[in-house]
Amino acid sequence: MKIFDVAVIGSGPAGASAALKLAENGISTVLIEKETLPRYKTCGGGFVFRGRKNMPFDVSSVVEREFYKIDVYFDKAGIHLQPERDEPIVSMIMRDDFDNLIVQKAKEAGITLLEGHKLKDITFGETITLHTSQGDIQSKFVIAADGALSPTAKLTGWEDTRYLIPALEYEVEVSPEDFERLSKEVRFDFDAVPLGYGWSFPKKNHLSIGVASARRTKIDLKKYYREYLITLGITEVVNEEFHGFQIPVSPREDGFFRKNVLLVGDAAGFADPVTAEGISNAILTGVMAAESIIDAKLDSQKTEEIYNAKLNEVLIPELKTGVYLSKLFYENARVRHFLMKKYGVRFGEAMTDVFMGLRSYPADIKKSILDKLKGFVFK
Repeated sequence: MKIFDVAVIGSGPAGASAALKLAENGISTVLIEKETLPRYKTCGGGFVFRGRKNMPFDVSSVVEREFYKIDVYFDKAGIHLQPERDEPIVSMIMRDDFDNLIVQKAKEAGITLLEGHKLKDITFGETITLHTSQGDIQSKFVIAADGALSPTAKLTGWEDTRYLIPALEYEVEVSPEDFERLSKEVRFDFDAVPLGYGWSFPKKNHLSIGVASARRTKIDLKKYYREYLITLGITEVVNEEFHGFQIPVSPREDGFFRKNVLLVGDAAGFADPVTAEGISNAILTGVMAAESIIDAKLDSQKTEEIYNAKLNEVLIPELKTGVYLSKLFYENARVRHFLMKKYGVRFGEAMTDVFMGLRSYPADIKKSILDKLKGFVFK
C-alpha cells in the first residue's frame, strides 16, 4: 500500500487549495472525497474579493456575476447603505463549478484524487490509516477539510466547542420580471430575521436566497424566508430547492492540531462571525496548513508550531474580535440601530474594507465601541 505524505479529507475550497499547494511543492498528496465531482454544495456562493485576489489562478471562468456595489438594509432603522468599490466586492459562484476548478488544478499539479471514498474510521500509529468505504489509505499527515460536521475531527478525538448557527438556503427561479429587477443587486437585510439576516445573491439565471440566525435558538426560519420573499417583492416562485445547513462562527477552543491531523475551514470553525462568510477563510487556512507541513519538512512538532503561529498571527485575533462584534450587533437591536443611525456609513465602509481584504476587525474594538456608547443605556 502506498503511503502518502498527506491525505486531505474533503474537496471543498479549503481541501482543494491545500492539496494544490502541497502538490506544487512536491509533497505526495491524496485528496479524498466522499462524493463524485462535480457535486452540489449548499452555500450562498458569495465569494468576497479578499479571497478571490489571493487565488493562485484566474477563477473568472466559474464566476456567474460580479458586484462592485452591495446593498445593506436595516429597515427598522430606515437605513440603506450602498458601499461601492473599483474591484468586485462579491463574485457569485456555484460551489460545484468553483470547487471542481480548484480540484482540477490540483490534479494537474500531481495529486491523487479518490472520489466516492467515505471516511469510516481512523487508526493512529506510526502512520495514519484512513478506513474508507472503498478501502484503506495511509499517510503521515491528514488535513481535515470536511466541513461543519467534520467526521475526521470527531474520529480524531476533538470535542465540539465551536458555535454553530442555523441557516436555510434556497436556489430560486422567479418570473423574468422579478429576476430582471433583483439580478442587479446583491443585498443583505439585517432586520429580515431576529438575531440574524437575509440575503439575495443573483446567479446566472436564478437567485440564491437565504436566511440565517446568528444565534443558536429555536426559530422558524422557513417562516422568515417566506416573509423575506415578500420583502424582496417576489410575485411568483417558478421553482425552488431548499437546503438547510449549519455554519460554525467561532473557532474551536481546544486547538487545531493533534495526532498529525490539522483542522481547516469550517472543520476548525473559521467562518467570519459577523457575516458567516466562510469561503475566503477556508482557502486561507487550507493554504496555511499546507505551508506549515511544507515549511516543517514533514516534521510533526514543527508543523504544529508553524500552523499555530500562522493562525495566531493572522486569523485568531480577528475571529475573537468578530465573535464579540457579532454578539453586540445581533443580540440587541436597539444598540444596532443606534450604531447604524450614528455610524452606519462608516460601518458599511469598514465592513466593505474587510470584504476587500484591506483591513481586519481591530483588536481594540471593545474599547472603541464602548467609548462611543458612553451615555447610551443598554436594555
